Parts: sequence; C-alpha cells; structure tokens
Amino acid sequence: MNILKAVGDGNRLRILHLLMEKELCVCELESLLDITQSNASRHLNKLKSAGIIESFKSAQWVYYRISDTFIEEHKELYDYLRSQFTMDKDIELLHRYLSSEFDCTFLRDDKEKVLKVLTEQCVK
Repeated sequence: MNILKAVGDGNRLRILHLLMEKELCVCELESLLDITQSNASRHLNKLKSAGIIESFKSAQWVYYRISDTFIEEHKELYDYLRSQFTMDKDIELLHRYLSSEFDCTFLRDDKEKVLKVLTEQCVK
C-alpha cells in the first residue's frame, strides 16, 4: 500500500498520533480511540503493510510502534506528521491511561469502566 494512501485516513492518523507517543497494544488503541477491535486491526494492517508501523507479541498481547526504518527512510514525512499533531483528546486520554493503574488486563476485563474513569478525569 502506498504510504500516502495509508496515512490518508482519519483513524489511521489518530493511531499514528498515539504511536508517536508510545508503543501500544491493539486493545489499548481500540479502547483509547473508541473503535472496534476489527476496525483497529484493519487500520493497523494497512499501516503495517505500508511499512509505517511494526508489531511484536508479548504474552497474549500484540504491541505496535512506529517503524525505525520508516522514520529513517521518510524522515521529512515523519517530522511533518509529528509537527501537525497537537495535544488533543486522544493524547490527553493516553496520558491519563499511562499515569493510571490500568493496563491491558483491565481493558480486557472491563473496557467500558476504564474508559468511564479516564474520560471523567478528562472532564475535570
């Protein structure tokens, strides 16, 4: 898949935005972005096919990160995308999640409860 086509979707840009902050598990991405697992997987596969992200498995979870090769080979595009992302609700929610006691196990057990707690913190 063409790189520009891969980044030409709003949800894929949101995924990249989060992954530029930290490598994340697919369950974290789907929860933070409030998208279904199948939707998240479809977008992740497109980004991976374009060589933008890579994945690795740890226990039962699959984690994603921006590919070092992509950053090296497309530094201008990477820098441009990074400069265009601003602090928004996705990143605020990510920071709240990272500073909480929650992890993938909590998300698997009760995603809605975790999101409710995190979004209530965002409103305050």
